[in-house]
Amino acid sequence: MRDSNQLAGEAAAGAALEDDLATAEQAAAAYAALRRELGKVIVGQEEVIDQLLIALFANGHCILEGVPGLAKTLMISSLARCLALSFSRIQFTPDLMPSDITGTEVIQDDRASGTRAFKFLRGPIFANVILADEINRTPPKTQAALLEAMQERQVTVGGAGHELPLPFFVLATQNPIEQEGTYPLPEAQQDRFMFKVRIGYPSYVDEYAVAERTTVQSQPPIQQVVSGENVLRFQQLVRRVPAAPDVIRYALDLVRATRPGEPQAREFVRKMVTWGAGPRAVQALLLGGKARALLKARHHVAVEDVRALASAVLRHRIVTNFSAEAEGYTTDRIVEELLAGLDPHRTPLDGDAHVRKVLSA
Repeated sequence: MRDSNQLAGEAAAGAALEDDLATAEQAAAAYAALRRELGKVIVGQEEVIDQLLIALFANGHCILEGVPGLAKTLMISSLARCLALSFSRIQFTPDLMPSDITGTEVIQDDRASGTRAFKFLRGPIFANVILADEINRTPPKTQAALLEAMQERQVTVGGAGHELPLPFFVLATQNPIEQEGTYPLPEAQQDRFMFKVRIGYPSYVDEYAVAERTTVQSQPPIQQVVSGENVLRFQQLVRRVPAAPDVIRYALDLVRATRPGEPQAREFVRKMVTWGAGPRAVQALLLGGKARALLKARHHVAVEDVRALASAVLRHRIVTNFSAEAEGYTTDRIVEELLAGLDPHRTPLDGDAHVRKVLSA
């Protein structure tokens, strides 16, 4: 017979599961509400909005790339308003310094004691949603100021660490044209971004709607539909969404297929790619897949989730060479061909059993 401790443990596990299921329903409802509110000001761009929300719920960051006038800034500021979060826009320029982002220490007089002391003045990075506008317009030293903030959720100034408000979400924009006088992000820094989202021109119907909506006097108000506290709860729940071994293996196979040095690398990868994606890509595929499944009201991640996010995860993590440029191979095309040739139902390799054995030891 089971003792009281076992029964209590089973009851606690059952209550935790019920809690998670209720939170999952709230996350799906929040996703629908956010899409509805963003739809008031953003016409079309459904895939872009999906990827932004998935990254947010997966606790990741995004690079948005698109030509001017495609509502990148409006999309990000509107998202912050929907979430009832603080928003800060940082316009990256060639003369921007790291302290302009993180903040600086100044000497202040204490009139009561007659002494002087250092006081930290917070920079614009201390907000929940950060728009790093035209991040490739500023030198690498200033770009690197974002690295610690993105990874550690803190900044260090004068040897002292300062915690950033949570949730913390960085959305950087890049302009793919007018490349003179720009500083392309180093591969190591791009790898810190979960997704690189490409924004294309709208369709005829969508552009007509944009012209009609934006040339009238009144604009529909955006409602705050999700609190920061709920975003943090959803982010925690995403990590508890289960992923079957087959899904993990599929994500791993896809990422390893981008590396020209792998024994099983395809010939076009060996020819076109200098460097493939690293381990963060596997993490991004799985976490993004879990968030996507949750927002689509499913309780487990599937191969279709990994495939749907493959381009956004891998396009900025694959470094192509001159051969790729000469033959018109973009990173998106490489990912498409890898997906077409990757079997989600392959027979497990001998190495899979070894991995399971090592992890269970």
